[in-house]
Amino acid sequence: MLQALFHAFGDPPVEFALWNGERVRTDTEPVATMHIPDRATLVRLCRDPDMQFGELYSDGKIQVEGDLGRLIEVLYQGAAHPGRNSISALRKLSHWLHRRPNNSLLGSRENIHHHYDLGNQFYSLWLGDTMAYTCAYFPTPETPLDQAQLAKMEHVCRKVQLRPGQHVVEAGCGWGSLALYMARHHGVKVTAFNISREQIAFARERAKAEGLDHSVEFVEDDYRNIRGSFDAFVSVGMLEHVGVENYPGLGEIIRSCLQPEGLGLIHTIGRNYWKPMHRWIDRRIFPGANPPSLKQMMDIFEQAGFSVLDVENIRLHYAKTLDWWWQLYEQSRDKVAKMFDENFVRMWRLYLAGSRAAFTTGEMQLFQVVFSGSTNNRIPMTREHLYRP
Repeated sequence: MLQALFHAFGDPPVEFALWNGERVRTDTEPVATMHIPDRATLVRLCRDPDMQFGELYSDGKIQVEGDLGRLIEVLYQGAAHPGRNSISALRKLSHWLHRRPNNSLLGSRENIHHHYDLGNQFYSLWLGDTMAYTCAYFPTPETPLDQAQLAKMEHVCRKVQLRPGQHVVEAGCGWGSLALYMARHHGVKVTAFNISREQIAFARERAKAEGLDHSVEFVEDDYRNIRGSFDAFVSVGMLEHVGVENYPGLGEIIRSCLQPEGLGLIHTIGRNYWKPMHRWIDRRIFPGANPPSLKQMMDIFEQAGFSVLDVENIRLHYAKTLDWWWQLYEQSRDKVAKMFDENFVRMWRLYLAGSRAAFTTGEMQLFQVVFSGSTNNRIPMTREHLYRP
């Protein structure tokens, strides 16, 4: 069984320490050792490694000795790529049978509640002062997390060329940091939509405390109910939850609300080629999440008649962001355990470590796509506006 498991993941440099004292490994020096306490655990892991590794690690039945992050990296590196047949028929069948949450109006609200409404106190332990739960932008390797998040917000603002007096719509605003930044530093009015009740409540309190509630309106509603006319459209970290089947509809929503000379930006986790979300992540962490390929994203722009002006991939910035989150999370693990339990601590440790590995290995990408109406000629000739002092 272990030989079959090794082969399914490309014979990674991993060691198994079994309950009877036996150790099984490849010829390469292992990056980590997985301790298997009994035969039943081994059978569960070999039968469905994609789901059961997460389950067994979270339950404490599998212990990892060594670098958890490197362990997941080598597993990703050995996983399937286009044209390689390294996934067994059983694993393919498991993907096919997995019931994924939908992204209807009701389904989206339930999915978002599962992940984002765990409590603002929990997220405040490891997201930093900005409470930005999306990829930061590091002008230098030494830039601290909070400054990198502010740099990301400025990068987004420059890409859509904000000017004082404009009206911006934001789809999926998180805890409100970007909306407040746009209003404070660029003098714009912002209408921001989000269906997470906890996040909206936090954002409204934050706007009032900072004296920006007259400039930023936080609306607890779905992006599908956006109405009005806006100078810019911004969405950072929401598209992953939309579902590719809803992309044409999203394009129509943007077309109906974005002025002809307005600029739009979508910032999203993505893939080089599409495949289903990891089943354990889909079930335990991010129900309904579906990171797209660039090809799939074009269903937003083509049918709505938009021109794509710029595409930037900043996946290594997300890997560095996750480095920070993981460190802050580990520093707060005792507080997290008191809020939830040890199972939750291990589950989210695995999620953060796995997410970082997904970006360092290229399993995941981070796209920023800028677009506008096809007849808009008021667009920059160079990228100078992105990097001027």
